[in-house]
Amino acid sequence: MTKAELIAAIAKECKISKTLSEKAINSFTNHITKALKKGDKLTLTGFGTFCVSKRKARKGRNPQTGAELNIKACSLPKFKAGKELKKAVM
Repeated sequence: MTKAELIAAIAKECKISKTLSEKAINSFTNHITKALKKGDKLTLTGFGTFCVSKRKARKGRNPQTGAELNIKACSLPKFKAGKELKKAVM
C-alpha cells in the first residue's frame, strides 16, 4: 500500500476529504519523528512501539574489496509490533 492509497482509504472510511486525511497522516508521522528525535518512545497499545535504537561503532568489511572499514556509531528508529498487530497478521 502506498501513502496515496492509505490517504484514500482513510478518507473513504472516515468520510472526510483526501486533503484532510493527508494532513492527519502527515501530522501523525511528524509527531512520531519529533518524539524520536527527542529520544522519547511512543507506544500505541496493541499496535506497537516506536523507539530509538543506538548502535555502537564497529568494524566492517567492504564486500567487493575485503578492505576493513570503520562504521560510526549511530541512532536508528525502531518499531516493535504489539501483541494485537502480531495476532492480526498471523
